[in-house]
Amino acid sequence: MTKSEYLARAEAEDDWAPGWHAIDAVFDALYPGITPPHLAAPLQSRAIFGGEDYLDGCSIYPSPNGYQHLLTYGMSKLYVDEESFGGDFSGWGYEMTMKVRADRPDECHWAINSLGNLARYTYTSKNWFEPFQFLSGQGQPLRTDSDTLLTSYVLAPDTEVPGIDTVHGRVDFIQLVGITQRELDWVAGESNEGAAERAKDLLRRIADDRNPQLVTDLSRSHSYV
Repeated sequence: MTKSEYLARAEAEDDWAPGWHAIDAVFDALYPGITPPHLAAPLQSRAIFGGEDYLDGCSIYPSPNGYQHLLTYGMSKLYVDEESFGGDFSGWGYEMTMKVRADRPDECHWAINSLGNLARYTYTSKNWFEPFQFLSGQGQPLRTDSDTLLTSYVLAPDTEVPGIDTVHGRVDFIQLVGITQRELDWVAGESNEGAAERAKDLLRRIADDRNPQLVTDLSRSHSYV
């Protein structure tokens, strides 16, 4: 698409959201015929209107493999933005995903809160995320009203969804994977040196234990280190 074609379509279609549509297309290919529940942030709570929500919303795709596949909207450029046309990266260059072992979407609100908090952190600190980083939860359970062993996250490329090139630039999909405090301490090490390689090793161990999609399961009762 040329820039003139981009601008012409933007003028012809008031509600055209090229970034959003590009993201939908890749997930529609993974989940054909599925219309996922979508939790949209109220307009008055969005950051552009003075609120604290930096995501437009989150969709929850029910996987036939027994988990909910969460997807953010708002880390990349979703709507028409002439200055972003033809860029190397769309917005921050990624959207976040997470796979939660749950039967129903309404069991995932704690995970959606995590994604929202991480979006707020990136937008306010200007620090973005990359695969094989780790995120400490300060020893607190990922779901505050539970006794789960999982306290933190390690990041990975989404195991099912490849990155895409959009009119605004590249969008990758970074998956959050819940880990235990013991695993976090091992990945972090004493100085963080070699942490990325240890993160890759941990992810391989999790995947090899009958979890190739790196699903976060709050009921996990053991560590892999």
